[in-house]
Amino acid sequence: MGKVLPLGGNYAVAYAVKACDVDVITAYPISPQTTIVERLSEFVANGELNAEFLHVESEHTALSVAIGAAAVGARTYSATCSQGLALMNELLYIMSYIRLPMVLTIVNRALSAPINIWNDHSDFMSVNDSGWIMMMSASNQEAYDEILLGYRIAEDPRVLLPVITSMDGYIQSHVVEPVEIVSDEEAISFAPKRRSWVTLDPDKPVTMGPVGDPSYYFEFRRQLWEAMKESRKVFDEATEEFAKRFGRKYSAIETYMLEDAEVAIVGMGSFMGTIKAFVDRARRDGVKVGALRVKLYRPFPSEDIARALSNVKLVGVMDRALMPGSAAGGHLHHEVAFALRQAGLETKTIGFIAGLGGRLLTMDNVKQMVNVLINYKDKTVKELPKEPIFIGVRE
Repeated sequence: MGKVLPLGGNYAVAYAVKACDVDVITAYPISPQTTIVERLSEFVANGELNAEFLHVESEHTALSVAIGAAAVGARTYSATCSQGLALMNELLYIMSYIRLPMVLTIVNRALSAPINIWNDHSDFMSVNDSGWIMMMSASNQEAYDEILLGYRIAEDPRVLLPVITSMDGYIQSHVVEPVEIVSDEEAISFAPKRRSWVTLDPDKPVTMGPVGDPSYYFEFRRQLWEAMKESRKVFDEATEEFAKRFGRKYSAIETYMLEDAEVAIVGMGSFMGTIKAFVDRARRDGVKVGALRVKLYRPFPSEDIARALSNVKLVGVMDRALMPGSAAGGHLHHEVAFALRQAGLETKTIGFIAGLGGRLLTMDNVKQMVNVLINYKDKTVKELPKEPIFIGVRE
């Protein structure tokens, strides 16, 4: 067993990054992420971490520098959220299509406007087509462990893609929980540093990110598609070995009381704890409800979700981000509904939008969702709501 420390989520991530012996950290402050890079700067300043700590002038520059660092073979790290992630957007696509591995932590925060520093998943979901592997934790221990898993997966020669790890702002980032940390030696043994597919070298010059005219661009995009599919196999291998080494088992999804459930709620992040607590209460009252948490968002675990929900009559998918103009309401609902249809299942879905801008999800809110599901579980598809149902919002 490793050493257990009381850590907020941000500090937990910083300890994991240090354990992975990163070479380059690119940093720009933005709440609620700032204390990750602040703590890393302390590790560098006091000699606990031998890394280049680069305090740049914007998040756009932070990822630009990260691309350069990864291109010369450095193990690279950065963190951001919300408007900072939006400013990085252009570079996200460049890094994934050049196939440069790194780890970036998003401390989930609502996107403006109006200005809001509290937690939802609008920033995380805004980059879901950028070609990065994406994971979302639900505890500080998981946020720590995702860093180790991230480097193990990103730098695997079968993958060579950047990885996003994430956690809910303030709910995790600033709340202290017991976190078991591993030694630097154990971290490097699990996630050894690997040379990238090619590195910039003045003596052996190459071009990265050249113009991709119609003769080649399509093929590059297809190669990224194949690499993302391959990453799922590597994710499963990495989590299996992680469990053997450290005793903590992760998978693409986490199910809860689904074996005989008639209705279920699917969601992501820390609010799933509230949903599981309500499931316990509802089960005592004889309500056959279950829950499913999505951990691995890219590549999306469609087959896992379809298997887990195959016997459920009606699924409520809770999104903490909104797609205005979409009938699905949220990104997660869109993905889950397609996964069920693709598997040929008759399982029906309803979309819920909750928790935007840091609005809390209460037990009463969960009860409201479960009551909707119970009322509609025997209805036909044509009788289901045609739009998402907004939970906890004033009319």
